[in-house]
Amino acid sequence: MRAILLDQPGEAAGLLRVAELPAPVAGRGELVVAVACCGCNFADTMMRRGTYPHPKQYPLVPGFEIAGRVTAVGAGVDGFAVGDRVAGYAESGGGFAAFCAVAADAAVRLPDSVSFETAAAFLIQAQTAWHLLHTVSAVRPGEVVLIHAIGGGVGLYLTQLAVQAGAVVVGTVGTAGKERRALDYGASLVVNRAEADFVDEIGRFLNGRGVDRIYDSTGATILDRSFTLLRPLGQIVSFGEAEGRPLDNLWARLVEKSATFTRFHLGHLDFAAQAWRDGLRLTLAAVADGTLRVPVERVFSFEQAEQMYECLESRTVSGKLLLAVNPTATDSRS
Repeated sequence: MRAILLDQPGEAAGLLRVAELPAPVAGRGELVVAVACCGCNFADTMMRRGTYPHPKQYPLVPGFEIAGRVTAVGAGVDGFAVGDRVAGYAESGGGFAAFCAVAADAAVRLPDSVSFETAAAFLIQAQTAWHLLHTVSAVRPGEVVLIHAIGGGVGLYLTQLAVQAGAVVVGTVGTAGKERRALDYGASLVVNRAEADFVDEIGRFLNGRGVDRIYDSTGATILDRSFTLLRPLGQIVSFGEAEGRPLDNLWARLVEKSATFTRFHLGHLDFAAQAWRDGLRLTLAAVADGTLRVPVERVFSFEQAEQMYECLESRTVSGKLLLAVNPTATDSRS
């Protein structure tokens, strides 16, 4: 089968290439899916650079977020059949390929109204946002939440879901123009960190009121400065380190306000647990009825994988990038 293979971490030409590999076989509890589309996530770029915090063995096929048709069903799997249209979270990667094995518990059958492109664009980021808000924290009506990188994929889902939960949303971006979608999705204020001091701007906007929760994928100095805005007994939920790991003074920062610091990785959830099933059911239903918008920025052909990575790493993207693995595949929803 055709696959995008990453031979080893690095950015030299040729490390990310089209290769022919054996197709996967459905193991116990697994599905094999003929991939129509696969989502590109920041984690894919981290694996390319060798900075992904959850170790992977190289060479590897990137891609965690797939949509397509089931071609094989492993032993012990109920509720799926060959031919089903599905989306799935391939926790071990392998999505940038013609076929991908995925745990059945991490897959969901798609309603007729949801296309493969939409399905490949929502699952990981919307699930991450859902569990950031409702599993590792519990956002409440009237709370103020600060979302860093609010114009990115997870940030846009966090914005929509937090607003729907009754929270007031403020956020920051690092690139001009990325604030537009977040404001359209219900954010009350978005500060471009390249143009203004976000601590000053948000502090003025809130008139001295402390932020209840901070959702951070940046780390380093941005995270460190955010503690100034946090109320006593507030919570920070970390889910990435785009700028760098938290600074060494993290303990001192937490002690200052008796703050709570939580780190979240979607792959640490139990896919057989009710919390996973609830999040998947509710977000998919919201996507299907249009109450949760899925921002697809651009779709790349299979041969354009390198360009897709470069586009995501440019930090100018506000929405999802997709790899069209098999664009001629039938997406009949009849």
